[in-house]
Amino acid sequence: METDIPSADPMIENEQRYRAAAYGLLAAMLRAAPDQALLNHLGKLSPDSDADSDELSEAMAELANTAGKIDLGQLEDEYNALFIGIGKGEVVPYGSWYLTGFLMEQPLSDLRDDLQALGFERNENTHEPEDHAAAIFEVFSVMINEASSLDQQQGFFEKHMQPWLKLFFADLGKARSAEFYKPVARFGAAFIELEQAYLSMRS
Repeated sequence: METDIPSADPMIENEQRYRAAAYGLLAAMLRAAPDQALLNHLGKLSPDSDADSDELSEAMAELANTAGKIDLGQLEDEYNALFIGIGKGEVVPYGSWYLTGFLMEQPLSDLRDDLQALGFERNENTHEPEDHAAAIFEVFSVMINEASSLDQQQGFFEKHMQPWLKLFFADLGKARSAEFYKPVARFGAAFIELEQAYLSMRS
């Protein structure tokens, strides 16, 4: 039996908005090098001690502090070194890579099947495979905003996110070129840890 997200309780509504916004923020930072508007937004992040774990609060504060100091040109170079590189960046942000050691493998096919079942259609202008971390975070943010059942969310998270995202953020955090993306990695790892606990509480 599916458990729907109650919409009448303002506290629960705020919780879901916070979750969706956090996924959207991670997607934006991993999709491309942040522009000044995004850095300004990050610089205003204020941890909510009632809602966040200590680690997540500290990671959010570190991210906000770093966003206020980073140079845009430096950030563009950092993003390119980390995720693009010459042939391949220092970190490969694809689920298939982490789960099989290769790109475009069975995990991507499984993800595409599940996305189609959920009603998601691939944008013709998108060149990245759907198992890019940013794409998965965007999808999950939409699922939360559109009030997908928590059973659906848990199933998607456990199948397509939980098996590899902690490893991805660990690699990102220790990458040689990472400066701005070190606190991004810390924030991402702490948030995924909290999400795993949040969704597993229902089992």
